Parts: sequence; C-alpha cells; structure tokens
Amino acid sequence: MKKFVNDGVNVVPEALRGFGRAHRGLVVVHEKPAYVTRASPKSAKVALVSGGGSGHEPLHSGFVGYGMLDAACPGQIFTSPTPDQISAAAEAVDGGSGVLFIVKNYAGDVMNFEMAAESFAGKSASILVQDDVAVESASGRSSRRGVAGTLVVEKIVGAAAEAGEDLAVCAALGERTARACASMGAALTSCTIPAAGKPTFEIGEGEMELGVGIHGEAGRRRVPLAPADIIAAELTAAVLDDLQPRKDEPLLLLVNGFGGTPLLELYLMYETVSRRLEADGLVIARSLVGNYVTSLEMAGCSVTLARLDDELLRLWDAPVHTAALHWGR
Repeated sequence: MKKFVNDGVNVVPEALRGFGRAHRGLVVVHEKPAYVTRASPKSAKVALVSGGGSGHEPLHSGFVGYGMLDAACPGQIFTSPTPDQISAAAEAVDGGSGVLFIVKNYAGDVMNFEMAAESFAGKSASILVQDDVAVESASGRSSRRGVAGTLVVEKIVGAAAEAGEDLAVCAALGERTARACASMGAALTSCTIPAAGKPTFEIGEGEMELGVGIHGEAGRRRVPLAPADIIAAELTAAVLDDLQPRKDEPLLLLVNGFGGTPLLELYLMYETVSRRLEADGLVIARSLVGNYVTSLEMAGCSVTLARLDDELLRLWDAPVHTAALHWGR
C-alpha cells in the first residue's frame, strides 16, 4: 500500500484539519465530535445536514456552503457518523426554521440519523436517497444504496432552502428529486482503506465489476473488461430502464468518477453516454463531469440521470459556492 498518510488511524481527523485550513472563510471544522459547518453565521432559513463515511470526498463536506449544505458529518472511512456528531451539527446550524437531514440509504447511516433526529430538540425532517439501480430485490427501491444522486438532491434542496422555502416544502422537494434520480457504476479496480492496508476486494487485470457500490460492495456481476462504449451502454441502459424519461423531458447527466479515474476518461464516457441519449431522442439539459462521490482511489465511474422540470432546472442553476461546486455567485 502506497498512500500519503502518517498512520491509518488518524487519516480522517488530519484530512479534516487540512480541509478546514484550505477553505477557511468558507467552512469551519469542528472536532470532538467532528462536523463541518459554514463559516458564515447560521441564519433563519431551513438548515441542511448530511453526512456519511469518509473516503467519498468531496461528498459531503465539500458541499457545505452557500446554496447547498449547512453542515456535514464525516464518519471514519466507509463508516457512518455517530448520532452525537449529527446531533451536534444540527444544533450548531439550526436557526429556528428546522433541520432537514439528507441520508444515503445504508443501514448505519439510516439508524444513526434516525437516532439523532429523535434526540434533536428542534423541528426536523429527513430525506432518504436511494438512486443505485444496480441493487435489485423483492423489496424494490427500499433496498437501494444512495450514491451520486445525493449530490443532485443536496444541490436542488439547498437552493430551495437558500430561497427561504419552509421545512415541509424542502422535504417534499427533496423526496421528489430523490425519486427522479437513478445511477449505476462500474469499477476497474478495488480501493484500499488505509487502516486495512489491503484492497477491499480482489479483481483480475482483465475483469471489471458492473454495478459496484461506493464501499466496494459487489455489483450485479463480474465481467471481462470491455471497451468504454460497451460499459457506457450497459450503465445507461440500466438507468434508462429504471427512470423511463420522456423524450421531451429535460435531463441532468452526471458522469461521476470514483477517485482513480482521470478526467480524460470521464469525458470520454460522457461523450459515449450523451451520444446514446441523444440518439434515443432524449434531451440533456444540464451536465456535470468529475470526481464528486468517490471511493478512495477506486478506478471506475458511475452514470446518473435526473429527470428535471422548470422548477428543478431553476434550482439546479441557482448560485452555489462550496469547496467542490461553485457557479453563479
């Protein structure tokens, strides 16, 4: 294992201190318990709080700032934040209009955010993101993982909260946005958790994992490595089959890297996916390409589509200023 670390145990707190130093004026990093808030004073608007295991940067701390999150709670690598982290973050940013928790659908995240919401004294609501179409079961959508669609939810709901919408409106908008997102990813390599010192899973040089999870969970199937066009076609087909967009409906296309894939390859994948969508008569109204919901140094990417309308387009385009996203302000 070759990584820029001092030791496997202190990677997260040391990285958080570096994040705070790099973005001072934009965020404040709190310790014991660990959470990240905006540097600006809390306001009377609805406060958005999210979080999850570290190792997925810039999710979620990189999305703290104007137009997105008010606070993020980073757990240890691939491990949910604790209820006390989440409660402390909520108390720190609640300005009286309530707190909206945005939660990825993983058992630990769901349990700990529920416990934090129960102990939080103020008004609160929660949104559960379940956009990973690779997970199929008899229970349907309820078993799906929350992946890159989380970014879309945080951006759109963040804009609504910034505009002064109340807690009920923000929660309903978040649920609608979450249901409008579908994602699927593919991995070419595993990743290595520093404390473990070895790859999370083994994969051969001539293999890839279709439908992989962002913690290295097994996907739909292990297959021989294929050209980008074939990979993109399979990911896109799975997402379209689930989302069933109309031909006149504006779409957001997000091609997200898992941390070890260069932008050159991500843009190549975007070219392939966008050509497929346009050939089907679908409208790509907005796009985003880059490493936003990562899995340490895993080589791979995911394709996310979100069905938009005039309101969601307006909220996506609204100004945002965070460490990882910045436009219009």
